[in-house]
Amino acid sequence: MVTSFDPRTGKPTEDVGPDTSADDLALLCLRAADLAVELEEIGRHGRAAMLRAMADALEADRELLIEAADRETALGPARLGGELTRTTFQLRFFADVIEDGGYLEATIDHAGDTAMGPRPDLRKLLRPIGLVAVFGASNFPFAFSVPGGDTASALAAGCPVVIKGHEAHPRTSQLCAVALRRGAAAAQVSADVVSLVLGRDAGTALVLDPSIRAVGFTGSLGGGRALHSLASSRPSPIPFYGELGALNPLVVCPSAAENRSAEIATALANSFTLGVGQFCTKPGLAFVPAGSYGDALVATLTEAVNAKSASVLLNARVQHGFADGTAALLKSPGVTQLARAAAPDTQEGWWGTPLLLEVSPTALEGAVLDECFGPVLVVVRYGTGDELLALLQEVGPALTATIHADDADRPLAQRLLAALSARVGRVVWNAYPTGVAVAWAMHHGGPYPATTDALHTSVGASSIRRWLRPVAYQDVPQELLPAELIDVPVDSQRVPRRVDGRLDT
Repeated sequence: MVTSFDPRTGKPTEDVGPDTSADDLALLCLRAADLAVELEEIGRHGRAAMLRAMADALEADRELLIEAADRETALGPARLGGELTRTTFQLRFFADVIEDGGYLEATIDHAGDTAMGPRPDLRKLLRPIGLVAVFGASNFPFAFSVPGGDTASALAAGCPVVIKGHEAHPRTSQLCAVALRRGAAAAQVSADVVSLVLGRDAGTALVLDPSIRAVGFTGSLGGGRALHSLASSRPSPIPFYGELGALNPLVVCPSAAENRSAEIATALANSFTLGVGQFCTKPGLAFVPAGSYGDALVATLTEAVNAKSASVLLNARVQHGFADGTAALLKSPGVTQLARAAAPDTQEGWWGTPLLLEVSPTALEGAVLDECFGPVLVVVRYGTGDELLALLQEVGPALTATIHADDADRPLAQRLLAALSARVGRVVWNAYPTGVAVAWAMHHGGPYPATTDALHTSVGASSIRRWLRPVAYQDVPQELLPAELIDVPVDSQRVPRRVDGRLDT
């Protein structure tokens, strides 16, 4: 039985329903896989209408969804309301993406003579890969869960989805699935293009089901690696797009520390404690210059952390992981505690207390280089630019890296930009990484272990690329080609195309 818990008390609130059985999951996947034809037949404009109807359905249930999510996550109505707005925006955003059509990468090479001899007529575009499995994340019950980016982009691509609801918010997962299915029906599409399963065994069976053609996952390194291994071990291996988190270094250059120490310190304290530090983009390691300006920054940062208080974490697993992770950090050689926020005044619930640590630059190893999910930040002091760049080489790949620099820092910042852009998916300039915009140019990914595939993103327009595969058509008659590839498509099927090597928009 799947049970919903209140993280504020640590106590169960209701039984949501039984785990999905193996037989039920197999039948559900077969039914969903058959609907790939329907999603393709309604075309890009039909799917766009479906995505907008799904967004409308979520909005109609806003109060119910936020109430349930707050009860299961303790993230608060304000945060959850903003997240739900982002989620409905994301669905409508992907409707715009597929109506634009550029994502199809439509290409035409007409038959003709070439330096290599005669060439046949060749036309290519991206087609949906098939049924997609999506694993919801614990820390974003809307934006990275049942109605989140993986679901939105897969449906936009033309792929039905089966979603494994997260055990940290099962009732919210159910309510979101109901809304999405209602939205599909309102757009005259089969509701089974979206299905929900519950239970850990169901998650394992989902990755192994022969109808599944790709997997989207956001979660822990351990869970992601285990599921990635399953996806690779199938008789016919499938793509596994896992976002697994990262340490996300932040660098303060010397002139920035001199001119903006208080501003940077205050904002950094807010960034690493935002959402109780439960963001995959949370900065976990801050490089601060040695000397008086760095001292001032660290002093303000220490004061800001001491002024904070403990907050409720998402679930017991997160609390245990945070407790074990911070204990390992405090036992690590060269680590000292700079600040600890006020502890909770209750023994009930699952709490995380913000913690600020410093590590000697000669002890940058072991637990200090592992992500600790929750409100903890480790400070490293550096002397010269060369020392800073050498220290950064010890830090593994990440989702983000942040540079705070003023004009006088430009020579060093240029070197940092080159070094960090080779190791992360997004470089942030004079800002903070806790926040990922849904936009055409966004990239949310990075080299392993940040993600399992550094070529792709889980946020932004190009995240749809994960659920598509290229198909080329050689000498196929016009009337049999996809509508976007005929020589003179009707206006509603016109998309950006490359024709005989030239871009035609």
